[in-house]
Amino acid sequence: MEKFTFLVVLIILSVCGGCKNILQKEVNEPIKAYDIDFNWGEGGPNGFAKPGLWADANPEDHVNWYTALGCNVIQSFAVSCNGYAWYKNGIVPEQPGLKYDFLTEEVRLAHKKNIKVFGYFCAGANTKWGLEHPDLSYGIPSSPHIPYTTQYLDYLCASIEDAIKKTDMDGVFIDWLWNPGTTMEPYPPLRWMYCEQVMYEELMGQIFPGKNKITSEIELQFRRKAIDRCWRRIRETVKKTKPDCLIWLTSCQLTSRDIAGSDMLKEVDWVLNEAGDIATTESVRGMLGPHTRLVTCLANWNGQDPTEIIPVAIKEKVGLYGFTKPVEGSMMPPVDYYLSRHVDSLKGDERNIAVLARAYNNLPFDFVKK
Repeated sequence: MEKFTFLVVLIILSVCGGCKNILQKEVNEPIKAYDIDFNWGEGGPNGFAKPGLWADANPEDHVNWYTALGCNVIQSFAVSCNGYAWYKNGIVPEQPGLKYDFLTEEVRLAHKKNIKVFGYFCAGANTKWGLEHPDLSYGIPSSPHIPYTTQYLDYLCASIEDAIKKTDMDGVFIDWLWNPGTTMEPYPPLRWMYCEQVMYEELMGQIFPGKNKITSEIELQFRRKAIDRCWRRIRETVKKTKPDCLIWLTSCQLTSRDIAGSDMLKEVDWVLNEAGDIATTESVRGMLGPHTRLVTCLANWNGQDPTEIIPVAIKEKVGLYGFTKPVEGSMMPPVDYYLSRHVDSLKGDERNIAVLARAYNNLPFDFVKK
């Protein structure tokens, strides 16, 4: 009996040690991510793509493209900014004409290649929500326009829970967790719609005093509390639904007074400096939790030079990520297009992809495929 007990203990210790090694490998594995972006496009009432644009997207083609790029992470879409889902039979209506059960199939195929998939949600903008709830939204601009009312948070969190259960995605990618207005300071004053006055009483614990008595200090306190409540609801939903599901927050201004020093930055699993600059990436380390992984971004809008950003990121163990909207149907040109041209012959997102393709595949930046 004692011998049997000893063997059981050895087996348990061996398994636990193996799990520890797997977890350590996960932490140390470089983040090599990309996103063919389904948010921005023609035909909608704002800058977001009309519902159903790219509805014929083939998940197998997409996974094969990301594999060729060298990704180990795909940032895909659960619900894009137009408010429609990229998977079928969910509580959020799917993109009109959705040909495949896109996200669900993408996750299944990516897992065969040991690639993680994150499903996108935009916390601050949703055209469908804005159109259907004009009393709970600042209209439908292609910028943050949704106050974080309890009604909206119930809807957002139910959507997140549903997507995790239906698709088994590895993580949730949260964009634009901002108050209504813009994504960059200085922010315009809040409008103090009736729904925000109700929020004020919930968050501040006192009767709304009237717009003329709201100082900049009071508004900042409210703004931070609104974001904090939204974050806590999202985090609770994700971790309760699937404890090992990762939360990846993206922010174009990590030093904003609305979020700097927040619990959100300490608790989130991954955080993306969407502005991509080295200075901000380095400056926010002290605001992050001990387990939080830092990622930087290469996209045409932020104007960063990939040949400068990537070597520093690799040296400092910062993850890499980029995004651009599709240019060939729902796709990008084959990865060989970028590898067969010298990086200096390309511009904008083409150059970003070309340099990332080389970095992800352990090739020198001057490599040209013959």
